[in-house]
Amino acid sequence: MSEPLPLMKGLPRAKIPTGEPLVLASGSPRRAELLRAAGYDFEVCPAADTAECGVPYKETAVEMVARLAFQKAVDVVRRRKRSFILAADTLAACGDRILGKPKDRDDAESMLRLLSGQKHEVFTGVCVWSTGTDQCYVDVVRSRLQMSRLDNEEIEEYLDGGKWQGKAGGFGYQDDNDWIEIVENDSESNVVGLPMERFAEILENFAKLADKVQKEVR
Repeated sequence: MSEPLPLMKGLPRAKIPTGEPLVLASGSPRRAELLRAAGYDFEVCPAADTAECGVPYKETAVEMVARLAFQKAVDVVRRRKRSFILAADTLAACGDRILGKPKDRDDAESMLRLLSGQKHEVFTGVCVWSTGTDQCYVDVVRSRLQMSRLDNEEIEEYLDGGKWQGKAGGFGYQDDNDWIEIVENDSESNVVGLPMERFAEILENFAKLADKVQKEVR
C-alpha cells in the first residue's frame, strides 16, 4: 500500500451537527479518500449521472458548481432518510472557458494545451443537507493555480498515463507532477475536489448557515 500524499495529512475534522450518518453523494475516489484521511465515518451513495445534467444556462463557474452540487444533493436526499448529505462538484476555468471533465483523450489534450503556461482557477461547489431537519447550505470555494508551460512530450506522457480521466480541466493536482502551483487560496484539498477546511467550518456553523429547504424539491 502506497504512502498517503502529504495533502492527506493533518486535515481538519468536525462533528456532524445533527448526529445523522454522513453520506457522500459522489462516486469520486478522491473525495472519499479525503474524508477517510480526515477521520470521517461515512457511506457512499453516488448521485445519478442525470443530476449533472440540465439546460445549458449562461452561468459563471461559481453559479454552475453551486447548482450542480445542489442537484446532486437533491438526487440523494430523495433516496435517503435520516442522513447528512455531502455533495460536491468541481470545475476549472481559464479566462471565459469553463472546463469540466474531459469527454475523451482529445478533449483532455485540448484542455491541457489551453492551460499550459496559464493562470487558471478551480472552483468546488459544496452542498450539505440534513434530511432530519430539512436544512441545506451551499458554498463555493475558489483556488487560483499556475500551470508551467508544458512541451508536447510532457502532455503526451500524461495523456498516455490516463490520469486525466474524470478530472476537471483534464489534470489532477495530486498526480505527482511538478507543473502545478497554487498561487491563491492554498487549500490543496479544494483543488483535488473537496475543500476540507471549509467543510469543517460549515459543520461547526451549520445551524447559523443553513436554510430551510422548500418541500417541493423533495
